[in-house]
Amino acid sequence: MKTIGLIGGMSFESTTIYYQMINEAVRERLGGLHSAEILIHSVNFESIVALQKAGRWDAAGARLAGVAAGLETAGADCILICTNTMHLVSEAVQAAVKGPVIHIVDETARALKAAGRQRPLLLATRYTMEHGFYTERMKAHGLDVMVPDADGRTLMHDVIFGELCQGKVHDLSRDRVMKVIETARAQGADSVILGCTEICLLLDPDALPLPGFDSTAIHAAAAVDFALADIAQHRAA
Repeated sequence: MKTIGLIGGMSFESTTIYYQMINEAVRERLGGLHSAEILIHSVNFESIVALQKAGRWDAAGARLAGVAAGLETAGADCILICTNTMHLVSEAVQAAVKGPVIHIVDETARALKAAGRQRPLLLATRYTMEHGFYTERMKAHGLDVMVPDADGRTLMHDVIFGELCQGKVHDLSRDRVMKVIETARAQGADSVILGCTEICLLLDPDALPLPGFDSTAIHAAAAVDFALADIAQHRAA
């Protein structure tokens, strides 16, 4: 089994979900008391948010690159950045390590394409929805990503940082986000990307008016595929 390196803490709410999902998947696939080989470096999210607000993405990239290098030195065979937004600096992180950085956008795009979806609505932080890194990478996969209007983007950003990242889940916020999804469906969206790793705390991807794709679950599953690839090949032989 390969060792998975998690850059977590952004927020720790979603890092907890990653840890649980990865271990549950390994146990399901291997049985018994099996669990994953995982290394976690959980950063202080407040310091990362300060860099985001200041637009200091270079400094944020350098910080996560250093974390990734430390995880690899400690024995990680792959790296996961456990947040969609900080994939904005994924190139800096990848440059700091020899092993792969499993990219959440690429894995989510593959899941969308496998399901025959072309026009997903992206629900995420303002940084992810408004910065070109996400939509451009999706476009390279042949997908045409929609984002909410200005009010919808503000709603999503505020719910993520003001509520979900602080462990708060409110029914009123869920109702308001569902209206954003309904509006997008009327405008031609054929699916929904839960494009922030905390949104699964608020929305069930299987209970939406459009097919939902939980990026956290997709990312975690990709990590398990990587970690167990050698075992799967051995069993197949």
